[in-house]
Amino acid sequence: MTTQSMSTVNQQMDEALKSILSLSKATIKHNMELEVRVADLEMELLVWKRAHSVALEASERDNVHIASLHKQITNPDGSRENGNPLVLCVINGQKIFFNQALLMQGFMGGQNAAQYLTKAISDYLTSETVQIFGRVSFWVSIYFNKIELVNTLVGQDVCSREQLEGFLAGFSEASPRFTAVDVGIGEGAADRKIREYIQTYTRLPETFKIFLGGCYESDARYSSAFDNIQSENLLGKLVLLRSLLDDCTDQTFAIPALNVEKLLVQQPLHPSRQQLTPLSMAASMEPVAGPSHGGLVSPQSPVCIGMRYPDPRYPLHKRNHRTETPPPCNEHYLMACSKGAGACKYSHDYMLTPEQLAMLAANAKKAPCNWLKSGLRCPYGDSCCWGHVCPNGSRCFHLSKGKCWFKGEGMHNT
Repeated sequence: MTTQSMSTVNQQMDEALKSILSLSKATIKHNMELEVRVADLEMELLVWKRAHSVALEASERDNVHIASLHKQITNPDGSRENGNPLVLCVINGQKIFFNQALLMQGFMGGQNAAQYLTKAISDYLTSETVQIFGRVSFWVSIYFNKIELVNTLVGQDVCSREQLEGFLAGFSEASPRFTAVDVGIGEGAADRKIREYIQTYTRLPETFKIFLGGCYESDARYSSAFDNIQSENLLGKLVLLRSLLDDCTDQTFAIPALNVEKLLVQQPLHPSRQQLTPLSMAASMEPVAGPSHGGLVSPQSPVCIGMRYPDPRYPLHKRNHRTETPPPCNEHYLMACSKGAGACKYSHDYMLTPEQLAMLAANAKKAPCNWLKSGLRCPYGDSCCWGHVCPNGSRCFHLSKGKCWFKGEGMHNT
């Protein structure tokens, strides 16, 4: 073999060794990268396994909870109840009540309160993972002592008596299943009725949830009822409505809560500043009826806190300059004052006799109705306390001079 041939062979061997060395380095590097990748994947797999284990445990707990709740709306033999599941809400109006902003809106405030409460409970039920069979039947009941509630709210300037009456009417008329129940005079009357309500309805198989407002776990009148319900494994049907100022530190029972602090407020129902005797309080809820005048509704004289008799030495329709007290409000005593006691410049706190009410009604008819005077249709119709026709008729002397107050069209027709 010549020298040139040997040189060529050596050169080829060197190139082959370089190629093998380069391939070996690349293979080692790739193997190291694969090992790192495998280690990362093993770590990631371990994390996913742990997460799956936790999720599986949570799922098993949820399944147990769901099965328990499903059992609540089935018959003892396991078959579904043919009736619709009941969702109930009961509020102790002696402990909590609706906020001042809603109360001051009167009738519309009651309507709005019913809508807000329905939405809050509906949103809570929507968040539940339990399938509800059938159409839910939703009922709301408020229990309160009306006389005490009126004295407290009016006495503490939360709202006027007219606003409270309008609020309760609006709330009750929001749905046939919404009721405001006056339990009458008697300490703990509302608590006794609500306790019996809870113990009765939780045992019904069709009852799905009962939302409780003003029923506190620390109150001995309810803790015994909660004990009985817990012993029967029915505590899961209860949900507490948490109002503003509620103390949530004492939670003896594992009862879930729905926060409605923007709707309900814990009421410090202390006696009002001016106390009435039981007889006068009972009279304060009864209207004093008077005769009807010209299609006018029977005048009423609502009795309010701090009411007084008018001074007989001064005309009923004029201000008493000695005491600087305004005359009585015609709309308040004869139909309904739209301004309310706080904004009206006339008095709402007189106690009038039937004769004085008749005089008030007769004098009011001498003043024209502003609706008709402005060329508009009066929404009160024949029940309006103001005059729709000039008392002097078509022969009115002031009409010929263009000075009659009754300027609306048709107000001088006989």
